[in-house]
Amino acid sequence: MAKKSRSTTSSSRAAAKAAPRKVAKTRPTAKTAAKTAAKPGRAAAPSARKALVSKGRPALAPRRRKQKVAISHHREEDFRADGLRAYAHYRDLGIADATHGLARAHVIRMLPPCNPQEVSKLHTHAVDFQMVYVLKGWVKSYLEGVGETLMKEGSCWTQPPKIRHMILDYSDDVELLEVILPADFKTVELST
Repeated sequence: MAKKSRSTTSSSRAAAKAAPRKVAKTRPTAKTAAKTAAKPGRAAAPSARKALVSKGRPALAPRRRKQKVAISHHREEDFRADGLRAYAHYRDLGIADATHGLARAHVIRMLPPCNPQEVSKLHTHAVDFQMVYVLKGWVKSYLEGVGETLMKEGSCWTQPPKIRHMILDYSDDVELLEVILPADFKTVELST
């Protein structure tokens, strides 16, 4: 058997000492995380859930109930005086039930003639989204930051959450399609 030279063996040992040591990376267990958190002056270790989020992985969204199909055909008897305003009749399109409250959609038919004393009240809605589309006729409204605007058949607008607005006037035949998220929301009347 060949004998190793002393210089080769010592140079191997020196190289081994100079090489960086590999340290095994381990994840803290719940037990070690609790011990670390219990020591005074030390911050609690992040949970495994937070570690996933901090690495750029998306957090899980809450599960929504499965939506149903909603079909609504025009019937005059479906226009009811059971909506937000006494000067309008509403035809619910079944979206609130089908989406379990995620959204509401209805056709609004304003009752003639327009009475500004009743109609023109500044208010806000606590909504996430609100869109209005003029199906028939016209409506004049005031929107905070925009001013007075005349919307005619085919016009569409959104009303951002809590924007101050009011209806100023409308035609005798006006019909509007309104889509709102969520289905149930709070309306606040403001003093002028």
